[in-house]
Amino acid sequence: MLESVYIHIPFCKSICSYCDFCKLLYNGSWATKYLNALLAEINDSYRGEVIKTIYIGGGTPSALSEKELKYLFEIIKVLNLSDDIEFSFECNLGDINEELLGVLRDGGVNRLSIGIQSFDKEKLAFMERYHDFDDARDKIDLCHRVGFNNINMDLIYGIPGETLNILKKDLGLILKLKPDHISTYSLIVEDNTKVGISKINPIDEDLDYEMYSYISRKLKSKGYKHYEISNFALTNHESKHNLKYWNNLEYYGFGLGASGYVDSIRYENTRNLTKYLSGKYMDNQMILSKQDMMENEIMLGFRKLEGIDMKEFYLKYQIHMQDVFPISKLVKSKDLKYKKGVIKINPDRLYIMNEILIQLL
Repeated sequence: MLESVYIHIPFCKSICSYCDFCKLLYNGSWATKYLNALLAEINDSYRGEVIKTIYIGGGTPSALSEKELKYLFEIIKVLNLSDDIEFSFECNLGDINEELLGVLRDGGVNRLSIGIQSFDKEKLAFMERYHDFDDARDKIDLCHRVGFNNINMDLIYGIPGETLNILKKDLGLILKLKPDHISTYSLIVEDNTKVGISKINPIDEDLDYEMYSYISRKLKSKGYKHYEISNFALTNHESKHNLKYWNNLEYYGFGLGASGYVDSIRYENTRNLTKYLSGKYMDNQMILSKQDMMENEIMLGFRKLEGIDMKEFYLKYQIHMQDVFPISKLVKSKDLKYKKGVIKINPDRLYIMNEILIQLL
C-alpha cells in the first residue's frame, strides 16, 4: 500500500564537510523555479492515494524563505492527506525562530527533525557547523512553546580524534534537551565530500563499537526504545515514515536526487538541477524481481530490532523465508534469534549486521 511521500529540498545556506546528500547553496532565483518543477513532478506522478506520512528532507528545507515555504505547503495541498498524518520537516538549528515555526505549524508540520550533531567545538569545526548548547536549549524551548511536541535530534559520533568522553558529554547534553526521538550516526567518510577529498581516516573500529554500545545502553537507561539500528524513541514516538522504508513498503520520492519505490520499481531522480527544471525528473529505475524484493525485505527488515514476522513474509511472497535464505544455519550460530514466529538479528551482534547480511544474501 502506497501511503508515504518523501520530498527533497536541496538548498543549504552552507555545506557541511561530511555531507553526501544531494545539495547546493541556496539561491533565491533558483528556489521558486525549483518549487515550480516540484509541483509539476507531483502532478505528473501522484495518483491520488491517501498519504499518511510526509518527510521533507534535504539539503536544508528550513533554508527556504517564508514566502517559498508557504508556496511549498500550497504544493503539498495537491496531495490527499490523512487526518492523522505524520508530517516531518528537517530544520537547521540556526534557522529556527518564531516566524519559521509559525509557518511550519500553519503548513501542517507536526514533527521536527533537527540536526544537532554535536556540541563539542572541535567536532563542530570539523563538520563546519556552528552552534552551542545555550542556543539549542533556547530554540528547543521555543519549538515547545509554539506547539511542537514530537522532535527528533541527530547525533554524529566517530569523528577523527573524538574520545568516548567527548561522546558521553555530547549525549548527556542532548538528553538535557529531552528529545522525543534520537537518531545516531557513526561518521562515514564519503568520497565526494570535503572530508573524503581530504583523505581523512575513519576512527578505530573497536572505539566505534564502544561508542555504539555506550549510546545504546545510555539511551535505554533513559527510557528510549532502541527500535532500529540507529534510532531510539520514547514511547509512541517512533518515526512512522522511516518505518515505511524499513518495512519495505512503497513510497513516492519527489525532488532533485530523491529516490522512490512505486509499482515494484525503485527509482532515483536526477541530481542535475538543469535537467530537473526542464522536466527530466528521473535518472534511473530498476524493475525488481521477486528475489530482489525478498532480499530488500531482509536487508531493511533486519535493521529493526523487532525483526521480521515470518508469517507476514510468507503472506507477502507466498514462500517461506527459510526456503530462500539460510536462516537455520544462522540461528544455530546465534547470529539470528528466533522466537514466536519472529526472526531478528541477535541484539548482541547488531554491530556486525552487514557481515550477517552478507551470509544471508
